[in-house]
Amino acid sequence: MKRLAGYPLIVLLLLLLTWEYFAATMSELVLPAPSVVALTLWEGLLSGYFVPHILRTSTEVFLGLVLGCSLGFVFGILMGEVEFFRRLFLPYLIASQAVPKLALAPLFILWFGFGMTSKVVITALICFFPLLENTITAVQYTDPQKLELFRVLGASRWQTLFRLKIPGGLPSIMAGFRVAVILAVVGAVVGEFIGGSEGLGALIIASQGMMDTPLMFAVLILLTILGMLLYQGVTLVEKCILQPYMRGKRQ
Repeated sequence: MKRLAGYPLIVLLLLLLTWEYFAATMSELVLPAPSVVALTLWEGLLSGYFVPHILRTSTEVFLGLVLGCSLGFVFGILMGEVEFFRRLFLPYLIASQAVPKLALAPLFILWFGFGMTSKVVITALICFFPLLENTITAVQYTDPQKLELFRVLGASRWQTLFRLKIPGGLPSIMAGFRVAVILAVVGAVVGEFIGGSEGLGALIIASQGMMDTPLMFAVLILLTILGMLLYQGVTLVEKCILQPYMRGKRQ
């Protein structure tokens, strides 16, 4: 395992060396070298230039994630438990996901303005469906033998839901949450692309207008780091939640 842990670093080093080699044969406008991007990133962080943009995008991601995942979880439970709701709303929810969010973004900007609200709504919409789908699956596909046991013991519908279906479906629900976290970053950036003067997405548009390719790459690296930190945070929370459950399952 220790030997395997070093392989990603070796791959990263090879990619950086390859990038540096090809960048030396091209214009900085087309492909800046990693050393140039790293210098731009370092100077931007040191001067505080990136800080308000990072905070703005992080806030939009957090609020959109909370709103979208809360609604996705609640609606997922309702639609998983009540067949009427599932038949009534699921086709429309699937249809809403077929519409590209980039096409909807201008409408949200028009309805909610150029402030943070429109970006939070776009982010929430993108985060909503993965958790909804996984929660429905978790609630519906519960172990039939355990369900029968709860019926024999006289458990109510609420007791069955909160003591069997949700705990048993936690791995599936958390998997949907992991997907939603990554999509939240995409949602916030899409909103900032369409309308916004602050945030990492708006900074990418500004760097494109200034033809500052190193700055664009630096912002992309910041977005990558933000997404990875969020994903690792969710993974850590998942381990804390699931470990007691898995220990109880083994016993």
